[in-house]
Amino acid sequence: MHRWATELFPICRSITGNGVRETLKQIGKRISLTVHEVPSGTQVFDWKVPLEWNIRDAYIKNARGERVVDFQKSNLHVVSYSQPVKQRMALAELKEHLHSLPDRPDWIPYRTSYYKESWGFCLSHNQLLSLTDPEYDVCIDASMTEGNLTYGECFLPGESQDEVLISTHVCHPSLGNDNLSGIAVATFLAEWLQMRPRRYSYRFLFIPGTIGSITWLSRHQHEASRIKHGLVLTGVGDAGPITYKKSRQGDAEIDRVMAHLLKHGGAPYSVCDFIPYGYDERQYCSPGFNLAVGCLSRTPHSQYPEYHTSADNLDFMKPQALAESLWYCQSTVDILEQNLTYLNQNPHCEPQLGKRGLYRAVGGQAGEKSMEMALLWVLNLSDGRYSMLDIAERSQLPFEVIARAASALSSQALLVPQPSQES
Repeated sequence: MHRWATELFPICRSITGNGVRETLKQIGKRISLTVHEVPSGTQVFDWKVPLEWNIRDAYIKNARGERVVDFQKSNLHVVSYSQPVKQRMALAELKEHLHSLPDRPDWIPYRTSYYKESWGFCLSHNQLLSLTDPEYDVCIDASMTEGNLTYGECFLPGESQDEVLISTHVCHPSLGNDNLSGIAVATFLAEWLQMRPRRYSYRFLFIPGTIGSITWLSRHQHEASRIKHGLVLTGVGDAGPITYKKSRQGDAEIDRVMAHLLKHGGAPYSVCDFIPYGYDERQYCSPGFNLAVGCLSRTPHSQYPEYHTSADNLDFMKPQALAESLWYCQSTVDILEQNLTYLNQNPHCEPQLGKRGLYRAVGGQAGEKSMEMALLWVLNLSDGRYSMLDIAERSQLPFEVIARAASALSSQALLVPQPSQES
């Protein structure tokens, strides 16, 4: 994942434009991806799809013709969605369009101006202090035209029309954790799922932040009700502990699954209540939709100094963190897929498990006692009302142990699954 993200890192992404298209092209080489184009000016609820922005070059040159700020060296140097400009200007005037971080003098900040006509450069504070010429040549070779908003969609059909949504934003330029990490984990999760049988259908969205989710929801207002569980993936590559932000519902199945996984994961973690600020979960959880979509990250946005700066680079994004984040996503899928409700076929007192070889099947193994308890818990609570997750939570045993117990009991015809309650 990290190696592949390294290939995507130089691409200059924004909420529209060729950088998004090139990123989706690379994603499409790994998974089955449909690319959609939505024309500028399209009304999407209270918003409109903006003009398409593309940039070719940008620089600030000193009196000797040297590029003292160069877009070719870092695409963070230009405020995203800057208006085109080409002129010579006084340093005092130029400084009104420059952004730096005095407390982090070697880092370049990341800034945007999506919905306000403006332009600007971002540079390290040390670079800013080195600007002493009275005048500079300034150029932003960019275009703002009637075009399209571009997003990618990977749909993996399952036995049910009920869907699991995985959404990640593709609008940031050379930033590793935010959000090449989300792009990489979502892509590898889809790659993994493509090869597996699926009870649910899965929809992966690779979209520009905010305007992308608003656009997708506007175009799929009625089909959105099929989404029963969902995760927004962002910032899943730094070394901090896993953080899960609950859906607006707060007690949805996805919220319970994540809380259960983290509790039994053996590593530090944090579970936060929903707030209407953050990433695209706030659109999916808006009151008109109220979808069961939470947000999976590591250190929350803005709570690490590297956030939205050049220090969020490939070194800041850790391969081991990506692998762990992918494991949590895969484990989430496993629980959602296996979270069935069973009916005990021998409900009058406990069936004799020994003569069916169920005790012997686990005899002498580590964890034998927990498996025995899991068998008894599953038998006792499988009255058609409790799901596997319900039983795992009540027994305080890991879901995987409960699932193995249910499988063993089913193989002996002691359990039968209840029909799904697909809506």
